[in-house]
Amino acid sequence: MAPRILLARHGQTEWSLLGRHTGRTDIPLLDEGRRGAKLLGERLHRGPWQGLPGVEVRTSPLVRASETCELAGFGDRAEPWDALMEWDYGAYEGLTPAQIQDVRPGWLIWRDAVPEGESLARLSARADEVVEWARSADRDVLVFAHGHILRSIGARWLGEDVSFASRIRLDPTSLSVLGWAYGAPALERWNDTGHLEQ
Repeated sequence: MAPRILLARHGQTEWSLLGRHTGRTDIPLLDEGRRGAKLLGERLHRGPWQGLPGVEVRTSPLVRASETCELAGFGDRAEPWDALMEWDYGAYEGLTPAQIQDVRPGWLIWRDAVPEGESLARLSARADEVVEWARSADRDVLVFAHGHILRSIGARWLGEDVSFASRIRLDPTSLSVLGWAYGAPALERWNDTGHLEQ
């Protein structure tokens, strides 16, 4: 079986609700985010997933991701990994895109990156590290992390430049699966939030 990556974005936080760039600031989940994490866990413990036996689990060490992992029922199997931390937004940490546009009209994070933060090249290298790890053995993996790093992993899984991530958005507590089609890397499932619609 060709290995796949299951991507779980963390639950809703106050900053994600407001659209503020949340990089390394350790923002906790809202009650809505905790509820979503439990619903995601219930989904992954039913068919066809059945609790994902044999899957290797890793999580960003930031609390919004690690708590999502815990509430989803995978905390005892998860290993924290700094490669899954969110983009370091530097001087733009905590700002909304509209606030950034006020001082830098036309700005696009996937083209222009951020001052005093992580470069696009470094973000891409971290995504490549995750992809290489996922493909390194004959088993699926499950990761709990953040919107921009997960979108970057999606882009690099497909062999695209990291800027391709601008075209594949992710909602809080979404489930995505990166797999294969005809022997080539493919999106099997993307930004699936069906478990939240109960």
